[in-house]
Amino acid sequence: MGSSAKKRKDKKKDFQKPKLKVGKARPKPANFTDTSFRSKAIVLNQQFVSTAAPSAISQFAHHVSLLSSRTDSQRKDSLSYLTTAVATRPTTAPLQQPVSVLLPKLLPLTLDGSHGVRTELLKLLRALPSNEVEDQMEKVLPYIRAGITHLAVDIRSSALDMLQWASECSGSALVSCSGGWVKTIKTILSMQGWATEPSTSSWSTARASLGMLRKEGKTTVKSLRAMESLLRAGLENSLREKDMQPSAGRWPLTHTAQHMMSNRSTPYAHLNLFGPSTDEESQSYEDREDRQRVFQEKFQKAIEVGLEATKQEGGEVGRAAAGVQKVISDGMKDFEAHD
Repeated sequence: MGSSAKKRKDKKKDFQKPKLKVGKARPKPANFTDTSFRSKAIVLNQQFVSTAAPSAISQFAHHVSLLSSRTDSQRKDSLSYLTTAVATRPTTAPLQQPVSVLLPKLLPLTLDGSHGVRTELLKLLRALPSNEVEDQMEKVLPYIRAGITHLAVDIRSSALDMLQWASECSGSALVSCSGGWVKTIKTILSMQGWATEPSTSSWSTARASLGMLRKEGKTTVKSLRAMESLLRAGLENSLREKDMQPSAGRWPLTHTAQHMMSNRSTPYAHLNLFGPSTDEESQSYEDREDRQRVFQEKFQKAIEVGLEATKQEGGEVGRAAAGVQKVISDGMKDFEAHD
């Protein structure tokens, strides 16, 4: 068969109609799509549908549980909800959960890596009742000290804001709780690089791996202001101590406040009757004269030399250092008069 005959035969194939055999289906085209499948659905015969919304207390507890979420945005949103719930509650209504229950969930967020989470945490702490936070100050301080000595600058800055909040919330409880005076001052001094050598009691400018904080102006100013608030709470007369001073106008009831019931839940905690033995750093100094004595023996010289060097920088840092100097001068002048 020649090539021309083969071409004519192939051309006829295009116009030939295929013969269908009986009982055999027509062949499917190449672009055929099978649509014979059926979709299946799960049908529940009985469903529980609640028309009542969850209560405010259950929602509050739910958002408290979400504080341990791995998502930064979820933790931030939960803190924002808790802040709104605490701030908008009636003044006569108690908290949805006690402060003693909330703080163990909130305080670990002091070291959170997200700046937004730490900012919302500070807002929530400021919204809590100060009289209820006062008794929990001993639990708050370890997290603040851990944040101040953190390697991240942002976390150190947020921890200083928390220390400022604690001083404003209850400065007397801050400096009188266990470790609240000596340990906190030592933490700030280590952050500033102002360390006292035990042998010579001289000032040292050695800075550890915490970085050159003098180049971080905002953090330095914030640390000086936190130190000012701490020293003011520890060295100056509080309202409670002023009330305890004898007054000639109330004779013969000159020491009435000293015989009244204490407002604190643990008035004898400073005696450490049932706790483990503590060293000098972990002692609680409730008396102002004891705090003045420890400050003069351990920290006053180092802080004054460091402040003089800081004042030479001028600007906002110098003004903050001058404010700390004024607090030390006002708080220690009567102690020097007794000596």
